[in-house]
Amino acid sequence: MNLPATANEDLLYSVQDGIARITFNRPQARNALTFAMYERMAEICQEINADRSIKALILTGAGDKAFASGTDISQFRAFKTAQDALDYEARIDRVLGTLEQCRVPVIAAIAGACTGGGAGIAACCDIRIGTEATRIGFPIARTLGNCLSMSNISRVVSLVGPARTKDLIFKARLVEAPEALALGLLNEVVPDVETLQRRADETAKLVASHAPLTLEATKEAVRRIRRTLSREEGEDLILKAYMSEDFREGMDAFLNKRTPNWKGK
Repeated sequence: MNLPATANEDLLYSVQDGIARITFNRPQARNALTFAMYERMAEICQEINADRSIKALILTGAGDKAFASGTDISQFRAFKTAQDALDYEARIDRVLGTLEQCRVPVIAAIAGACTGGGAGIAACCDIRIGTEATRIGFPIARTLGNCLSMSNISRVVSLVGPARTKDLIFKARLVEAPEALALGLLNEVVPDVETLQRRADETAKLVASHAPLTLEATKEAVRRIRRTLSREEGEDLILKAYMSEDFREGMDAFLNKRTPNWKGK
């Protein structure tokens, strides 16, 4: 796939001593992802699957304000038809499925806000480390009025259970680090960004020193245990949200920094 040159600038990739690192590099946009960045991340995961010298992958965001704030809202401006919505969710399911099935342990080093699609990315990771300033959530009920992809709903329910999933989304709140640790959204909390990056490196080196086939088998077995909704099973829900007047209103309100006027249609 031929990706725009900006994809390689907005998403940095490096490998050192068998440890791969992806950095979401749009700090001015709170590391919101463009479609090209999503595709590049999937491409990298496929490269890692083919390169047995790579033993672990770290995901992180540039700066200290955000890990990733989900999809860049401007990407939605081109949505005109029902197929646009279905194609978008198919892309998200495919890309995050590729990340989740990456054969090596994936460690999310989460500084600052981890919201929306960014929290969905974190949910695909095997180990999530945050700082005391980390906040995680899916605030779409007060911002855009869309819905999570079916696979993301499945992952969050698997992590925190159905009741807490509804609590997070219904209240559109960002969970502070101590609660995120208690819920299982984070595996570990460290004091600051400098310690976070060091701890992520230490964790990556530790898992990279262990038997790779044991890790691969365990990771895949856990993935297979979890029930994942298919996009087709939630197609009616996707269209109900993305084709609504509320979604258009939410997008306009977000881009113009005003409070949306929800109508439920």
